Amino acid sequence: MNNNTTAFLRKKPWTSAIALWTIILLLLLANGVDPFGLIVWILIVPYTVLIVLIHYFYLIPFSPNQKFWSKKYLYNLLPVLLTLSLIIALLIKTFWPTGTEIFPAFIFTFCYSLFVAVPIAWYVYKNDNDKIFLLSQLGTSQANLTLLRSQINPHFLFNTLNSLYGTALQENAEKTSEGIQKLGDMMRFMLYENNQNTISLAREINYLKNYIDLQKLRIANSPQIAIDTQIDESFDNLQIAPMLLIPFVENAFKHGISFNEPSFIKINLQILNNRLLYSVNNSVHPKNQSDPENEVGGVGLENVKQRLGLLYPGKHELVIRENHKEYFVHLTLTL
Repeated sequence: MNNNTTAFLRKKPWTSAIALWTIILLLLLANGVDPFGLIVWILIVPYTVLIVLIHYFYLIPFSPNQKFWSKKYLYNLLPVLLTLSLIIALLIKTFWPTGTEIFPAFIFTFCYSLFVAVPIAWYVYKNDNDKIFLLSQLGTSQANLTLLRSQINPHFLFNTLNSLYGTALQENAEKTSEGIQKLGDMMRFMLYENNQNTISLAREINYLKNYIDLQKLRIANSPQIAIDTQIDESFDNLQIAPMLLIPFVENAFKHGISFNEPSFIKINLQILNNRLLYSVNNSVHPKNQSDPENEVGGVGLENVKQRLGLLYPGKHELVIRENHKEYFVHLTLTL
């Protein structure tokens, strides 16, 4: 069951609707209501719910532009209504045989479906879709605000500039200029690109690689720290929401690096059939309070989880495992 389905079925209105239906059914039984009315109540309400569910998870999402008048939607809708209306008519005939013909029951059910159940289904879907859109916009705004406030930890930028300065003193200027160029590219990305809804996956990965390269520069004199990266270069013009990948790596460098103990970070990114397979594995060490880079967590994993839920509902799977020795994150994302 995907994220959309789980969220939809967990909503309180459905629990309330079932409770209300049960209460009214019990009242009808207690007051000796006409059997036909009882049968209609027993069948029609669950039938309406069924129509809503079929629309919510199949008919509307797969119709072009999610329009009622699209040919594909109408072609899919007609056999569904005809089949379900016939089933309901047969059930009514079975439980209420006296004076009830199948054809009138079928016509009644079909008309009810077309003029009552289907509009209800569209209303429920559109209402939920509007809420998701508003939450998405809110999540994007909050993410942008967080990015403007923190972006990458300023202590990281300060440490990087110090490292570049030290490199300039010890080596030639070529390595220093390369580091400065990467840092400038990252700052340009943060200022001008991360407020867009989507960017090219190539640009996001380039930012990620620049960050890793600059971190490697910071730990270059620590042979006990091993950084292993395997990043696919076949992007195929794919798009992604900005700043989704960096927090996992930022978290790995924050918690996975110790200058006193053997440490490792493994980063793997592949593209397979428009699916991004991304894993980050790192060692775990007690938090070093003396390292200023540990004071701020950047965008943060919780923010990323919320953005994934809002921007890629039903299109992602995030697995996080950890123990006292290592931390593992795996993200599967359909782009």
